[in-house]
Amino acid sequence: MSGAEGIDPDRVKCVVWDLDGTLWDEVAVESATDALPTPRPGTLAAIDALAALGVLSSIASRSAPSVLDRLETVPALRERFLAPQVSWQDKSESLRRIAGELGIAVDALLLVDDSPYERAEVEALLPQVRTLAPEDVPALLAAFEGREVTPESRERVRRYRTEETRRAEGERFQGSREEFLRWCDMRLTVGAATPGEVPRALELAARTHRLNSSGLTPDRLRELAAAPGHELFTAHMTDRFGEYGVIGAALVDRTAAACWSVPLLALSCRVAGRGAAAAFLFRLMRRARERGASEFRVMLRPTDANLEMRILLRQAGLRRVDVPGEGAAADSAVLGRSLDDELPEPPAWLRVAEREDAEA
Repeated sequence: MSGAEGIDPDRVKCVVWDLDGTLWDEVAVESATDALPTPRPGTLAAIDALAALGVLSSIASRSAPSVLDRLETVPALRERFLAPQVSWQDKSESLRRIAGELGIAVDALLLVDDSPYERAEVEALLPQVRTLAPEDVPALLAAFEGREVTPESRERVRRYRTEETRRAEGERFQGSREEFLRWCDMRLTVGAATPGEVPRALELAARTHRLNSSGLTPDRLRELAAAPGHELFTAHMTDRFGEYGVIGAALVDRTAAACWSVPLLALSCRVAGRGAAAAFLFRLMRRARERGASEFRVMLRPTDANLEMRILLRQAGLRRVDVPGEGAAADSAVLGRSLDDELPEPPAWLRVAEREDAEA
């Protein structure tokens, strides 16, 4: 996709910038000195404005890798970019690498590049990625006007930088993956959402895809959360590197005392692979049983993106159930399980507590 028309700001998690002719005017490898060209002030201002909105920035440049080495010598510039890619490989491959390193879907990227050829290459091989010319950047920023910015959004770039540190420590760690996760001292706290956390829950509903059970819209989530018999839960996570903030949200329908039904379970992709999604789900199941429920259900809308969520629900013992009189949408299903059986335990490396217990 090309052009700025119809940009959905909720889908754009990272803007990927070309260098020569986009971030700066000159061609870096043709410089007579080791100094990098001077970045365009307007482009830097756009990158900073996006960061304040919680949108990451990266680099995809077809150039000599030595340019990236030179970028490392300019911390004030380098720190603006996550997972930068500078090589002679195709831009489409660089975008795949960026998405993989950041743990986000490729279609959450947006490329800004002055070269029509490079934009066309990406559009041909990654049609789900929108591409823009540099002159389209003002329209990109305009697409974000009026969008609510949560504390987690404002902290997103910093937290991804912390994630880079976390990943580097993992690569240096002498031991197994599980031993590293234990060393990280991860702690998850679960509790009823506070009013200040509702915007973050809405953001998770809109922006998460890998770990999103139903794709419930923010407007519908807000409506249901205010309805009688419904309760919104959130999950916070920390580790030895710092705060993740609110990384999960779950809407629970308790209108039937014997059954907890979850129209939405959504978690940040930043915690994928660490057991947080499983721990959050298992804690909700345990809380449901403690409050007298005998059955637990989750609404699932299968998509190409949420395979990880589908696997998690199956591992938790949830299976498709027919619910008379509750016709799920044609593209959705209700998964359920009894709470009378033994419930799964969270991963051994993750300490889980109720919010009230954690604050005691």
